[in-house]
Amino acid sequence: MEKMMRSFFLTLGKSSRIGSLARKYGLKLGASRFVAGVEISSAIEAVKKLNKQGKMATLDHLGEFIRGKEEAAHSANMCLRTLKAIAASNANANLSLKLTSLGLDLDSKLCEEHMRTILDAAAKMNIFVRIDMEDYSHCQPALDLYKRLRESYEHVGIVIQAYLFRSEQDVHELGLNRANLRLVKGAYKEAEEVAYPQKTDVDQSFERLIKMHLQSGSYTAIATHDRAIIDTAKRFIKEQGIPVEQFEFQMLYGICEELQDELVRDGYRVRIYVPYGEDWFGYFMRRLAERPDNVWFVLKNMWK
Repeated sequence: MEKMMRSFFLTLGKSSRIGSLARKYGLKLGASRFVAGVEISSAIEAVKKLNKQGKMATLDHLGEFIRGKEEAAHSANMCLRTLKAIAASNANANLSLKLTSLGLDLDSKLCEEHMRTILDAAAKMNIFVRIDMEDYSHCQPALDLYKRLRESYEHVGIVIQAYLFRSEQDVHELGLNRANLRLVKGAYKEAEEVAYPQKTDVDQSFERLIKMHLQSGSYTAIATHDRAIIDTAKRFIKEQGIPVEQFEFQMLYGICEELQDELVRDGYRVRIYVPYGEDWFGYFMRRLAERPDNVWFVLKNMWK
C-alpha cells in the first residue's frame, strides 16, 4: 500500500496540468508546512527564525519543467535575487538550485552560463551554492557540469543519492577531489535497473556513503530524518575523531523539528532546506510520497 501511495504522489508531482490547478489555490491544504511561502521575503523571514534557533539554512527557489530559455533566465534571476536577499539580511544561509530550472534540458551551454553568473555573484557575497540532484536521467549531466565548475570555483557542491547503484563510485571519485557533498537517500521514482528497490538496501548504501565521504576528509552534509542513520553517523564520527567543522546534518523545512532541536542542543551543525516560490507542487508531492505521516497531516488539514 505504501509503495502504491509513493508511486501515486510521484506521478502527480510530474503533472504540469495538476500543478497549475493546485497553484490556483495557493499554499493551502497543508503545503505551507513544507514550503516557506511564495515570495522571497517570506523565505527570508523563515530563515531568520531558524537562525535564532541555532540552525543554518539553504534557500531554494522552486522551479521545474521549464519550457523555454526565457523561463531559464527568470530562474537564474531568481537565484541572483535570493543571493542578494541572503546578503542584505545577513542570514546564515546557502543557495540550493536545480540545473533543469536553469535550462539543462534545453541547452547545456546556456545552463553553464547561468551557473557561472550565479557562482560569480555568490563568490562576491561569500555564499555557498549547492546543485540539487534530480532524477537519474540528469545525474551524469549534472556531475559533468559540476566537475567543470569545480575547476574554477570552490564554493559549490552537489548532491549524491544513495539509492542509485552508481553512487558509491561517484562518492569515491568526488572524495578524491574534496567535493562538498550532500548525501541523501533519494526521492524520485527510478527503475530497478539503476536503483535499489528495497529500503534496507538503500539504508545500507547511505551508511556506506556517509562513512566513505567522511573518511576522505571532505565536507559531508548528512541529509536525513532517519534517527537510526543519524545515530550510526554520530557513533562513527565519534569513533573516528572527525571534527564538527567537517560535517553537518540537514533536514527539510517543517519536518522532524524536535529532532532538529535535539541535534542543535547536542552541539551539531544543523542546516534546514527551505524551499519557496510559486512552483511548489512537485516538491510538495515528493514530500507526501516520502512519508505517510505527511499525508495524514494534509488530510487532517483538509478536514479542518
